[in-house]
Amino acid sequence: MMRMLHWLMTLILAAFALAGPARAEDGYDLWLRYRPLPAAQAPRVGAITVKGDSPMLQAAATELQRGLSGLSGTRVALAPTAVAGGIVVAGARDPAVTALKLPTAALGEEGYLVRAVRLSGIPVTLVTANSDRGLLYGSFALLRRLQTGSDVAETSAPKVRLRLLNHWDNLDGSVERGYAGQSLWDWWMLPDFADPRYTDYARANASIGINGTVLNNVNASADSLTAPYLAKAAALADVFRRYGIKVYLSVRFSAPVEIGGLKTADPLDPAVAAWWRAKTDEVYAAIPDFGGFLVKANSEGQPGPRDYQRSHADGANMLAAAIAPHKGLIMWRAFVYADDNPDDRAKQAYADFKPLDGKFAANVIVQVKNGAIDFQPREPFHPLFGAMPQTPLMMEFQITKEYLGMATHLAWLGPMFEETLRSDTLQKGKGSTVARVVDGSLHGHALTGMAGVANVGRDRDWAGSTFNQANWFAFGRFAWNPAADSDTVAGEWAAMTFGPDPALVDKIVGIMAGSREAVVDYTSPLGLTHQMATGHHYGPGPWVSDLKRPEWNPVYYARADRQGIGFDRTASGSNAIAQYAPAFARPLADPATTPARDLLWFHHVPWTHRMASGRTLWEELVTRYNAGVTTVAAMRRDWAALQPQIDADRFAKTATFLAVQEREARWWRDASIAYWMSVNGLPLPAGAAPPAHDLAWYKAQSYPRAPGHPG
Repeated sequence: MMRMLHWLMTLILAAFALAGPARAEDGYDLWLRYRPLPAAQAPRVGAITVKGDSPMLQAAATELQRGLSGLSGTRVALAPTAVAGGIVVAGARDPAVTALKLPTAALGEEGYLVRAVRLSGIPVTLVTANSDRGLLYGSFALLRRLQTGSDVAETSAPKVRLRLLNHWDNLDGSVERGYAGQSLWDWWMLPDFADPRYTDYARANASIGINGTVLNNVNASADSLTAPYLAKAAALADVFRRYGIKVYLSVRFSAPVEIGGLKTADPLDPAVAAWWRAKTDEVYAAIPDFGGFLVKANSEGQPGPRDYQRSHADGANMLAAAIAPHKGLIMWRAFVYADDNPDDRAKQAYADFKPLDGKFAANVIVQVKNGAIDFQPREPFHPLFGAMPQTPLMMEFQITKEYLGMATHLAWLGPMFEETLRSDTLQKGKGSTVARVVDGSLHGHALTGMAGVANVGRDRDWAGSTFNQANWFAFGRFAWNPAADSDTVAGEWAAMTFGPDPALVDKIVGIMAGSREAVVDYTSPLGLTHQMATGHHYGPGPWVSDLKRPEWNPVYYARADRQGIGFDRTASGSNAIAQYAPAFARPLADPATTPARDLLWFHHVPWTHRMASGRTLWEELVTRYNAGVTTVAAMRRDWAALQPQIDADRFAKTATFLAVQEREARWWRDASIAYWMSVNGLPLPAGAAPPAHDLAWYKAQSYPRAPGHPG
């Protein structure tokens, strides 16, 4: 009798699990939740047939079985041959697929096609591609379309070749600018123990088409290239390989001196070149499909070729020669600024790299941040994207929110990615968008790439909050297709993360849509930039002026005085606008024809300047600060209204974070206004609420142990 009761209880519990009752969630499943869909939307799948038995196809089969069983609420079996109403995963060269004469040639090596067909007379949903990796991506695409309630038919191929996460993870387990806990990589336990989270990390990346991971910080330790750490990296590569992900390493340019015993790292010294050749051979002996090296050189104190009066091309090409026999790549970062304090930090990368256009080896790609300063809430696109037609340029976005509220502020970055990629450089006339530079179509480059500085850590929800996960998802979708639409991507993520109810999805997308603009408004409106407290970049610090180097100080960027505010980058100032194509720069020379969003980036403007709104600049600034706070308050109310439709744990954490964000948005607004008033001597515009405290109070706030920053 007891056995019978136990058996019945097991059946009841299993039924509840398949029915998917509301239950606590911690965010671990990301957008791959696979909860049962409503009966009308649940997939009815006979069985899953995967033709082939490679590790990558095994991963596809496992994911399809997991996903379809979860979405349908009943276990879906694997079958050796096609079953009517089933799913078939088969390469384009399979005879039964070839007979269908599908347009697979245009899919390339990573694209896929999903379509309802009759395969050898049997009605099935077919996933086909020219490679196992394409079949894996197609399997994830089928699951995504089922999760979002879309028609399953899709044909897609990536427009960008390298789609990488850059981890700023250190060997001691800390993460620079990381707000989701310690590093995901447990270097101490590797290579002996591969945490199961590594597989789930790879699954999540493969689901959005990410095909590479740079394991370590660009401020690299030379130890990453020693034999013990290469063995650890190899263990990660073994996990990632079956999900189509290659590993890469950031390298320290002075490694020949620090771990090689040489007296120099001069890239033109034959002994240095020989050391790198031998080291690269060692890397590939450990990781045969290793992707390549990422290099940060001569920036923020990092060593580099200019220490030896050599160019960035000299340094990159020496490494490129070492790795070329293995078909590896060098990603050389263009984020450079040095101790010589140029007249405008925004100009330095262009000044260093523009003269080197066409001088890099064929297996070098120059990695350029989206803007010329440093991942600010808003920056004009980097002028290098319109200036180096003979050099492949790789976009670098920051997914982790170093300047956008760290972990707690809800800031959906899809609009920022879209804004940058759709910007028209006008380099070759209208339509010369940043996206076309990045995907290679504007200048005919086959080597293309997009990197995202990862926001992943050891937190249970991976990214520090549910909505931070959306930015990881968005990066993958935009890296696959730089012409993606932000609202569409947000809708996909919301449906996969919270469920496909259209009304719920629309409300969540509505909350997300204006969130990044709100951060811009309450931190750096109208083109202001880098007004954060220094070092940790947490909270406002527009008054900071006592740091050793001018460009470390927020006052350097605002240039606020009694007369006006903003950085003059026209011919009368630093002339940074000359780094853009003339057709793009021409309207920026005049405040009247400069978009309001970029006004103070390009111009020092009187406080009394009349804006298109009819308000003075001072009135407009206060209006924008207020708008940022108001938007966050509205986001908070809109989220509260969704409580009956969201699981308790994720609802509560987001609600708490939105309360923090509203409080800190007011802090930003009040501290900034108090400071500007101390500079301009102007009264608050009529009806504007005064700051809650005096300026001295805001200046006294201190946060020496903010996350993501050493010390």
